[in-house]
Amino acid sequence: MGAMTERLTGFAPVCGGRPRVLVLGSMPGVTSLRMQQYYAHPRNGFWPIMASIIGFTENLSYAERCDALIASRVAVWDVLAGCERPGSLDADIRTNSAMPNDFADFFTRYDAIERILFNGGTAWDLYRRLVLPTMSAKHQALTRSKLPSTSPAYAAMPLAEKSRLWAAAFGG
Repeated sequence: MGAMTERLTGFAPVCGGRPRVLVLGSMPGVTSLRMQQYYAHPRNGFWPIMASIIGFTENLSYAERCDALIASRVAVWDVLAGCERPGSLDADIRTNSAMPNDFADFFTRYDAIERILFNGGTAWDLYRRLVLPTMSAKHQALTRSKLPSTSPAYAAMPLAEKSRLWAAAFGG
């Protein structure tokens, strides 16, 4: 018999005030799920990249890093609310199990969002396939940018190059 794959559930968004930029991943990895923190894997480049763009020190607590994002009008969430996936790799997400987050509600609540930045190709693809067709014309028209994944699993590009591309997407 094949091993059972448990159903994974994502996190609420890191969001407050009137965010202008929404950063979307696909689904938290094993380390993030265990620690209940976005981008918790120590080799994930997300927090070092955000620290350099926004201007906070990386050794802040998770709550302080989230506060720095919120103060800079950046929200963080995932495309998926839940899915089945053995391990942490996006490539292993069982497509037929993918359940998107409620973006209609999110964009109604946070109507100052101007731009969506996707942390990797899987987040981009899932959003285009599962979310975009259900959105209003206004929200379909939001500026979208696919950025290189900050995951250590995406090692084809050095962190410095990822950081440069992310900074450019933030207008920095």
